[in-house]
Formats: sequence, C-alpha cells, structure tokens
Amino acid sequence: MSKIRDELAEGRTFSFEFFPPKTDEAARALEKTISELQPLGPSFVSVTYGAGGSTRDRTRDIVIHIQRDTGITAMAHLTCIAHTRDQLASLLEEYRDAGIENILALAGDPPTDLDEYPHELEYALDLVELVKSVGDFSIGVAAHPELHPRSNGDRAHDRHHLAAKLNATDFGITQFFFEAQHYLRMVDELAALGCDKPVLPGIMPVTNAKQIQRFAAMAGAEFPAWLAERIYAVADEPDEVRKVGIAVATELSQELLDHGAPGLHFYTLNRSPATREIYANLGLSS
Repeated sequence: MSKIRDELAEGRTFSFEFFPPKTDEAARALEKTISELQPLGPSFVSVTYGAGGSTRDRTRDIVIHIQRDTGITAMAHLTCIAHTRDQLASLLEEYRDAGIENILALAGDPPTDLDEYPHELEYALDLVELVKSVGDFSIGVAAHPELHPRSNGDRAHDRHHLAAKLNATDFGITQFFFEAQHYLRMVDELAALGCDKPVLPGIMPVTNAKQIQRFAAMAGAEFPAWLAERIYAVADEPDEVRKVGIAVATELSQELLDHGAPGLHFYTLNRSPATREIYANLGLSS
C-alpha cells in the first residue's frame, strides 16, 4: 500500500474512480470492472461518497475490500456536510485502523430529503483539519477547472480558495472537463498564487450524450458546441457516439500529458471498456 503523495512525488499517476453499487447485480458488475482494470496497474482507485453520507457504509466497505483483497491502493471520498464531527472522526478511525492511507476531503452536497441536518463542518478545509487530527493520511481535494458551481463566476475568489485548499493538502483531482484550455488556465492561475501542488485532471469519455450533458450541468462543466455537433451527428448510432467519445477523450488526455499533467484520473462509471481503450490508444497498457 502507498500514499498518493508519494506516488506523485515519484512520477505520473493513472487512476480510476468508482461509485458504490446499490444492488447485488451492480456489485457483481463492479467486481468484474475492477478485475478488468487491475491488469492496467493503476496507481490508485477511488470510491465516491453520496450526498449527506447516503453511501457511507457501502463506500467504506468497498474501499476496504479493494485495498485488502486486490492489493490496489484505494482512496476513500469523504464529505463533511450533514455529518457531526464525531461521526466523521469515527469513520476516519475505521479507515486508519483498516490501513487506508488516502482520503479525498470534500464539502459535499446537502441531503435532498432532509430540512434539518448537522452543520458542524461546512467546508472542505474544515474536514482537512479533522482528517489530519485522526491520522497520517495523504489528503486530496476537488478542483473545478471551469470554477466551482457555487463560485458565482468570481474567478479570483475561486482560485484563491482552491489554492488555500491545495496548500493545506497533498494534491487535487478535477471534475471532468472537455477542453484542455480550462485545466491549463487553472494550473497557471494557481502557479501565479504560489501554489504548485499536483492537480490530476479528471477524464470522462462521452459514451451517452444525454447522460454526459446531465453530469456536465451538475459539475459545472461546459459541453462545448464542437463536441455536441460531433455527438449529435451520430446520435442515432450508439456505437458511433461511443467511438467519438473515446477519440475525444484520448485526444484530451494526450494533450494534457504533453503539457505536463501529473497524471490522469478516469471516471469509469463502474465500467471498464472505455478506459481500457483510451489506455491502449495512449500506449499506457502493459
């Protein structure tokens, strides 16, 4: 097992993100995906955490299972909104005692089904302080190349806040985006603020046009007109949509690597084929 900060200090990392399955069938599908991606030798994998802790137990169980039973370094996502300090500390202690060494610290979204919930910690930086008090974790935070959805378009404030988060932690992982310019501009803006912590670009290939537009809206990412045009030109042919999505993701990944990105973080949606194809296109497969 290893800390992600050490992996990044040694060179580029290539990693995958999963989400907790809700059914037994989905759990079996995730196991299959993990087994198909394991031969690619990921630097680490991460497991998301639902709004308000809605996937708390499932996230914990999958993270511990991956690290214990597959030997792949696993990182747990953790959000602080709608949790008490004691709840978060207890979960962090479970991770520490299970040998989990990597945490992605997030503010998170409030639960949609509750009017009242704990407000003891509101921001990712609050959670970072708590994580540090529980154990020697390698800590990452989220980054939004096209600005955080709650930034109200205030670029200067957004970048200062992001720089503060990164300077308090080890690395960042971005929400997905479709044009390298957004990532490269963010990195330049952080450097101008004296922040040089590694930020891993998040890559999500378009394999379903309706789904990706919905996700993009949630993440605050622009769905560029040129990409929409390419997708809609073949919208009635799912296989062609997929081919376009993988080609575009490959081009984006190569451009990012050519400009010095410290690695790539793939949003797999719990499926392996697209990620495996991009890997092969980039010459990363062993």
